[in-house]
Amino acid sequence: MSQLTIGVIGGSGLYEIEELKDVREERIETPFGDPSDAYITGTLDGVKMVFLPRHGRGHRFLPSEVNYRANIYGMKKLGVQQIISVSAVGSMKEEIVPGNIVIPDQFFDRTQGKRASTFFGEGVVGHVQFADPICGDLAQVLHASAVEVGATVHKGGTYICIEGPNFSTRAESNIYRSWGVDVIGMTNVPEARLAREAEICYATVALATDYDCWHQEHDDVSVEAVIAIIQQNVATARNIIKAAVKRLDGERDCACGKALDFAVMTRKDLIPEATRDKLAVIMGQYLG
Repeated sequence: MSQLTIGVIGGSGLYEIEELKDVREERIETPFGDPSDAYITGTLDGVKMVFLPRHGRGHRFLPSEVNYRANIYGMKKLGVQQIISVSAVGSMKEEIVPGNIVIPDQFFDRTQGKRASTFFGEGVVGHVQFADPICGDLAQVLHASAVEVGATVHKGGTYICIEGPNFSTRAESNIYRSWGVDVIGMTNVPEARLAREAEICYATVALATDYDCWHQEHDDVSVEAVIAIIQQNVATARNIIKAAVKRLDGERDCACGKALDFAVMTRKDLIPEATRDKLAVIMGQYLG
């Protein structure tokens, strides 16, 4: 069995992989509240897998209502070392056609401060390097896997994360395009930030579903159109995951697993015991 445990955060249909063995549900209690749903665990080609529907089964949580801290905490508690985020996005570039896959390498945060975006606080201060928010090694594997399964895939690009749940106005969409972003979504921030603080590799398989509302020759984004493209792409996403797992057999050789080495600023003897206990799963070794 591989030494890695791979997490997948995305739609509830992603774990419906025929080859997934020993499937079971696990409910995790966290000091940050309840995760979005029960975690689905199993093994795929000898690799331990952990799946979580980001919005809960039945899509019950708005992007701003998702308990990102609890979700990442649960992944960490279950031993996950790498997270594959599968996310629906709008395309902000002509060449990224609805139905295409993008493996972004940057994020631009346009959320509005409503989401808890760090595990630090309550007596412990820390600052984590986030210049390169995606694990380059994992992103490379996902790109190669997408090519292998025949997907039309774009390597690299900037994912702008907006608050939602409303789609953009036409003015906003055009301004975002002028900034040079590639895709637009509502969920990968603060998910990626928290994964980095938890020393978990993180990379995104972004499924382009529409042209937002900037493209004059295409209809404006709608829920109906988004769902139709997502349904077409679920099988592709599952195939990418299956191909990626075969390439991820082994140990990590990236810096993600050491992201907290020099991050904690607070003197250890000043960290409250309650905070130390609360963060034990996430960063206990760094708190003394």
